[in-house]
Amino acid sequence: MTDPVDRAVLCGLGYWLPDRTVTNAQLCERLDVSEDWIEGRTGISRRRWVEPGEATSDLAVEAGRAALKSAGGGLVDAVVLATTTPDYRCPATAPDVAARLGLSGVAAFDVSAVCTGFVYGLATAAGFIAAGLAERVLLIAAEAFSTLLDPDDPTTRPIFGDGAGAVVLRRGRADEPGAVGPLVLGSDGDRSELITVKAGGSRLPLRESAPDDGSQYFRMRGREVFRQSVERMSAAATEALAAAGWQLGDVDRVITHQANARVSAALATRLGLRRDAATTNIAEVGNTAAASIPVLLAQAAADGTLEPGHRVLLAAFGGGLTWGATTLTWPELETHDA
Repeated sequence: MTDPVDRAVLCGLGYWLPDRTVTNAQLCERLDVSEDWIEGRTGISRRRWVEPGEATSDLAVEAGRAALKSAGGGLVDAVVLATTTPDYRCPATAPDVAARLGLSGVAAFDVSAVCTGFVYGLATAAGFIAAGLAERVLLIAAEAFSTLLDPDDPTTRPIFGDGAGAVVLRRGRADEPGAVGPLVLGSDGDRSELITVKAGGSRLPLRESAPDDGSQYFRMRGREVFRQSVERMSAAATEALAAAGWQLGDVDRVITHQANARVSAALATRLGLRRDAATTNIAEVGNTAAASIPVLLAQAAADGTLEPGHRVLLAAFGGGLTWGATTLTWPELETHDA
């Protein structure tokens, strides 16, 4: 039987961003807005987008390879891929990613929780380990969100970037650095209309041609999403801290979903965070949806913002609506971007 103190412990970390950089100036060539307008509303200066023909799986493979290298190599028992932009509607993308990483034969599947996907993926991986189904799990969050964006929509097109982040989780003890703390998850389907890509599912299937009403593109009701994201992430974060037995003053670093700079600032104010605790990378990579937390974790670990022993709070919010939070004490890790 599984020891009740067994936990999923983070032992590998990596990320990958596509080569193509898209600046605000480039977007303004088509959109009827200024560079200052974009940066003022979002806090974003540039983002990375996939090239034509480059897919989510390509990013996921590179991030997964980096995380496995960070973990010292070896096999895993499952591959979990959190994504809103799978390569195809069918089949799932995770089995292809697993095969390309030399992991054919292991359990591999996608998790869809939009920007909360990484936290939901942590819960899934932790469940596999707690149930005795896996000793090690590779969790990847990867997005090619630029493929969902309306090229003429100034409210969504500047916000999103593409990228992938990945972690390796192993069976370990609850008192180890890197052990994933209590997880808080939630959803509100009554507000599902706030964040959508309507066309292409069974409710509104694509027939012989793409719809001409824009329903194939990502849509978001920004003001209400802003309010919900701050409210839900702050509540989930507070609950996760209480479950871990931590006070807010105990937290050294807060890694939240990078929705936009205004959301991050409002969340920091609502939680009463110290100025040096909130960590961000949105100015350079944009909102990478499910990938935003692991990409930020990897970059912060690489540049020394995250140090071994730091107490870290994670929180995310996404379509569904979905949200989640957890805690961990940062372990000693090697970090790789490829």
